[in-house]
Amino acid sequence: MDRIEQLKHLDWTLIQSFLAVAETGSLSRAAQTLGQSQPTLGRHIRALETTLGVDLFVRHARGLSLTDMGSAMLADAAEMRAALTRLATRAEREVGAPTGTVRIACSVFAAHHILPAVIAELRQQAPSISLILRPSDESDNLTFREADIALRMYRPRQLDLIAKFVTDIEMGCFAAKSYTQRKGRPLHAEDLSEHDLVGYDTSTLMLRAVSDLGYSLTEDDFAVRTDNQTAYWELVRAGCGVGFTQAHLGRSDPLVEELHLNIDIPKLPVWLATHEMVRHIPRVARIWELLSDAIPRHLAPGSLDPVQPAG
Repeated sequence: MDRIEQLKHLDWTLIQSFLAVAETGSLSRAAQTLGQSQPTLGRHIRALETTLGVDLFVRHARGLSLTDMGSAMLADAAEMRAALTRLATRAEREVGAPTGTVRIACSVFAAHHILPAVIAELRQQAPSISLILRPSDESDNLTFREADIALRMYRPRQLDLIAKFVTDIEMGCFAAKSYTQRKGRPLHAEDLSEHDLVGYDTSTLMLRAVSDLGYSLTEDDFAVRTDNQTAYWELVRAGCGVGFTQAHLGRSDPLVEELHLNIDIPKLPVWLATHEMVRHIPRVARIWELLSDAIPRHLAPGSLDPVQPAG
């Protein structure tokens, strides 16, 4: 079989692996994205390079970068993927029945404190649809089906995404009862300067929010810092200092109390997002509809049962 005939019968799996490595810059990250082993992807890349008779990547200490030929192939390979996605989407639309698997992406915090109860309800209402929850504080690529639906705390702006506003989350200021018993209870925003604060480390989100409210803080004003929001809340619950979180969560926790400091804390918007090509696939449309209905109810005041202290 000559080179042209080989290319006509090229295995799509090799192209898929090429795209994953090109977009992530390393075999390890590409393997994680595709759910395959690093050696398997390495073999795919070598097989593709052998079939084409060219080098597609330059290997270096930090990973892999595209050669000129690899860069030239990238757009065509991406178009192949898009065409296959369109074919699969049309086929799924024709089937019509809401069955199959839907992948939902969200932050780690939302995966712990928002979506478990929502998903339990979805499983009762749509038992024929399997759900995969993908917790990550990185934005998943909805375009290439790493997730079908994403829960975001901001409005997605990509042109090929459909976004729907779902609800606003009320925020509040909280401290563990063990902390207020030890350090006292701040009554006004100005009192916080005399208290331990739990803040973020590399993220400037809280500093910007405080600045917008007319107050000045630096990272040195925080006694404890972390960028992991789940760990952040556990630090507050443990009594490390005063912190901020979603009001429905804090008000349901018997270990903490809400501090009313007359601070007008902006609400946190909740958006759903999906790619326009998959929005009307029956299984995705069904879960989209159920999420739109269930999330506001589960975030409503008094929706959570009190959390029992551990141990």
